[in-house]
Amino acid sequence: MRRTSFANWPCSIARTMDLLGDWWTPMVLREAFYGIKRFDAFQQELGIARNTLTDRLRRLVDEGLLEKRPYQRQPVRYDYVLTEKGRDFFGVLAAMNQWGDRWLSGEAGPPIVFHHGTCGHDSHAEVVCAACREPMTSGDTRPRLGPGYPPRLAELPDVQRRFNRPDSLDE
Repeated sequence: MRRTSFANWPCSIARTMDLLGDWWTPMVLREAFYGIKRFDAFQQELGIARNTLTDRLRRLVDEGLLEKRPYQRQPVRYDYVLTEKGRDFFGVLAAMNQWGDRWLSGEAGPPIVFHHGTCGHDSHAEVVCAACREPMTSGDTRPRLGPGYPPRLAELPDVQRRFNRPDSLDE
């Protein structure tokens, strides 16, 4: 069965989901942020099938989130190291972690906390406006067509309706 591709949709969320493809891909990236670099360590930590892990690592390398670096010659074996593009995915994982901490943690509290080395505090992700540094919420933020939205689609009545809604999304 062939899956639907969102790679060319005019939406960064859809394109990101197309890149991720399934639940294993963000888990592999999580492990990379935890310092895992070697195939066997990814496999052991995640309990993922070797063929599935091979596919996910290949895709992350092809998409530029991980880089393969040989650490052994006979036989050739590789470390999988986060690239700049891969390291930039941290914000996505941190936001997912914060949401999970709020809505899925048990009475004992969050299973993992993030320690911010710059200030020395345990903290969590927040989505803030890059311009004013105030928190962005669903109630005060709405999507608008950006410069990369295809002009031929922007003229469609359903697209116009979709992006010309009231200012508050909580209504």
